[in-house]
Amino acid sequence: MHTSESVSGDIKPNEQSTKRQYVVKSSSNKKSRPEKSSTAVLLPTFCESENIKSLIHEIQDLKLNLTIIVVDDSSPDGTANIVKKLQQNYKNILLLIRPHKMGLGTAITNGFRFLLSLPKPPDYVITMDADYSHDPHDIPRLLQLAQNDYDIVIGSRYCKEGKVKGWGLSRLLISKTANKITGMLIKLPLNDFTSGFRCYSKGYIKKALAELHSQTYEIEIETIRQAKLQNSKVGEIPIVFENRKKGKSKLTLNEIATFSKYILKVLWEQLFEREH
Repeated sequence: MHTSESVSGDIKPNEQSTKRQYVVKSSSNKKSRPEKSSTAVLLPTFCESENIKSLIHEIQDLKLNLTIIVVDDSSPDGTANIVKKLQQNYKNILLLIRPHKMGLGTAITNGFRFLLSLPKPPDYVITMDADYSHDPHDIPRLLQLAQNDYDIVIGSRYCKEGKVKGWGLSRLLISKTANKITGMLIKLPLNDFTSGFRCYSKGYIKKALAELHSQTYEIEIETIRQAKLQNSKVGEIPIVFENRKKGKSKLTLNEIATFSKYILKVLWEQLFEREH
């Protein structure tokens, strides 16, 4: 499928920074171009029209001089159009539009590549869901720990004082089992390997990006595995995860299967390394 990329406004990524999989939209007003900010918030979206406007307003209300980058997979519900309207009022919003649903993993890595391509890349990148599962008011706490020389800080549902609200027993058991298995494989003293609410340092992203190949939710494990391989410093803070109130869950059986295949791949690679 042929796709194109255009860059409007004054934000011009380096030629080799992207794979030209998406269209980049920023404010066309020269007086409204994003200033240098030390932190970016990366929001992957697909059909989040019910949540995106209020979420961005709440992030803006934190007054943290953030860049907000929305990576939208051509949502049929008009999510991108809502973001475009918000760009008229906020000069710190970037919108990356991809041609179709391409998965959480590539949304995050595409976002990473674009941010690194900016003339002054942010020092930290927060990733979070755009459905209010993650409370934007926890962003300052993630940043506070990250600024103590951590490469990744995870918003953890399963550490002391962490909680999950709104999940059924079966969903909770699946999540906790996946985390236990991942913990045994990666061997890091963490409680939550699959949370998507995180803060990454620019240094970690630069080192790890070339090794990140996940398409969907397995990106959460792959990033932690790369941190372990690179001896990166990883920490976690407790959060309260609340199941989405509006919109539908994006997790599909196919994505669960892909996640499981990645775990098996890691296990196979570790067994192969032991034999050699």
